[in-house]
Amino acid sequence: MIPFNKPPVTGNEIQYINAALENGKLSGDGPFGKQCQQWFENKLGCKHALLTPSCTAALEIAALLVDIQPGDEVIMPSYTFVSTANAFVLRGAKIKFVDIHPETMNMDAALVAAAITDKTKAIVPVHYAGVSCDMDAIMRLADQHNLLVVEDAAQGVMSKYKGDFVGVKGHLAAFSFHETKNYTSGGEGGALVINDERFIKRAEILREKGTDRSQFLRGQVDKYTWVDFGSSFLPGELQSACLWGQLELADEINDNRLATWHKYYASFASLAEKGLLTLPTIPADCEHNAHMFYVKLKDIEQRTQFIAHLKACGVMAVFHYIPLHSAPAGKVFGTFIGEDNYTTRESERLVRLPLFYNMSDADLNKVIESVVRFFE
Repeated sequence: MIPFNKPPVTGNEIQYINAALENGKLSGDGPFGKQCQQWFENKLGCKHALLTPSCTAALEIAALLVDIQPGDEVIMPSYTFVSTANAFVLRGAKIKFVDIHPETMNMDAALVAAAITDKTKAIVPVHYAGVSCDMDAIMRLADQHNLLVVEDAAQGVMSKYKGDFVGVKGHLAAFSFHETKNYTSGGEGGALVINDERFIKRAEILREKGTDRSQFLRGQVDKYTWVDFGSSFLPGELQSACLWGQLELADEINDNRLATWHKYYASFASLAEKGLLTLPTIPADCEHNAHMFYVKLKDIEQRTQFIAHLKACGVMAVFHYIPLHSAPAGKVFGTFIGEDNYTTRESERLVRLPLFYNMSDADLNKVIESVVRFFE
């Protein structure tokens, strides 16, 4: 069975993990952790970056920095992972879901304005499949209504929007290094990117259990103490060492995945021209990172048949999110604003095909042949 995903491995991870063990510094913010954070700051051009145990943790810090209070409202797409909503629900927010654009599966920026009320505190765009949302339109709305923007860039490392890396337009952004992502820190992991300087100092405090330990380690205070609420949001040094083995080859991994993505796209173009399936759309001002390759079938019934066919061929394919507004918790903690024209319909058509770093030509060709055979 060709798996849907294989966690990326470059071959350097063990070397760096062993070095971390020999260094004797295994808790958070060790040499490898700092190196990874510096990579993000240099590569993305952001003000500050902090590694976290997960993207979920990064979003939770963001919710604290945004100062979500019970009764505040946060706007986001329903077509996303539960962590996007949970981070804000935990602070007492009410989620306002808006419909997606069917071509990108991203939140439709044109629908955000109708969801804004005097209780709105933040907008959370989700860059699905590493394809950026329309950040210029979202930031204009945020500026007009004095709102904060937290980018859920879990799938977006190395993607770009109008020449800038994803994650640098919003006030804050969260990335994921889960084993299903393009880069992993050993199965879990994340990063909080800070683009608004007013949040840097407090982000470090919240992440360090509410203490000013980060300032102490830099020699800015002569002792550290409890100064605010917070939690333990630091990954261990072994996670950071594993991640560094991948970030140093980030361009190579990106190019490798893109080559696979483009082979899929070219191979299925004729099927799309015949109207047998729908291929992903990449807007002209976006550069994606080949986080995933999906196709869309006619409806949920055909999708079920398609997944079963691929399984019989030895290929694992999966559908993706169940829209949050239709989930039991989504009905309690959120409200869909406007009409659900595309979120449910498009989610029921979408299938993700296997795509991972160093996917062999044999596996890739088998997937392609299996897909084509379904339509014959």
